[in-house]
Amino acid sequence: MTHQTVRDVMTHDVVTVEEATSYKTVADLLADRQISAVPVLDADGRVAGVASEADLLQKVEWKGDTGVDTIFDRLRHRDERAKAAGSTAGEVMTSPAVTIAPEASVTAAARLMDRAKVKRLPVVDSSGQLVGIVSRRDLLRVFLQADDVIRAEVIDDVFHRILWTEPPYVSVEVEDGIVTLAGELEQRSLVDIAVRLTAAVGGVVSVVNDLSYRLDDRRLDVRNPLL
Repeated sequence: MTHQTVRDVMTHDVVTVEEATSYKTVADLLADRQISAVPVLDADGRVAGVASEADLLQKVEWKGDTGVDTIFDRLRHRDERAKAAGSTAGEVMTSPAVTIAPEASVTAAARLMDRAKVKRLPVVDSSGQLVGIVSRRDLLRVFLQADDVIRAEVIDDVFHRILWTEPPYVSVEVEDGIVTLAGELEQRSLVDIAVRLTAAVGGVVSVVNDLSYRLDDRRLDVRNPLL
């Protein structure tokens, strides 16, 4: 069974800039490549931060600012003003960057993006070197598998290869990524396994469980044979 990782969906050819890259060069690069952010690399080639459109727009937002604020405003706006005054990628970037490993699951990447409130994650190896970048759009591609492809993978990988069961004992129907499982398995524990493995198949949005079982192996009275 295929469990998709960040490596499977990430962009390998990453546009990057260095910390000393000028503000204008970064802005031009984002516009020319039609991207919303670039990783910023330090002298060792490691990800020092990410320079995004939001970071660059600080200069526009604070243009003409007089700097007259209350003490609370000064504390709150200090970082924003610092970015607005920046002239290089290293001065305007958001740092440290939120990164992820290529072996991480696409689910882990989605959760990290949501928790960190970011739209993309630089992908780094164990030494901290950049190997790719994964975006929300990349993660959504996981769910673009055709229904017939999903159905074939569930039948072949979940029921045939792992559970050693196949039609006519079970049926698998897929519509818009929603998988409906029906039929009868030998044990109740196998039903739970079938649902969990089906949910892990690439492109599956959700699983409707209509499976039944012959034996509730969770209620077996297991006695010590030595007593």
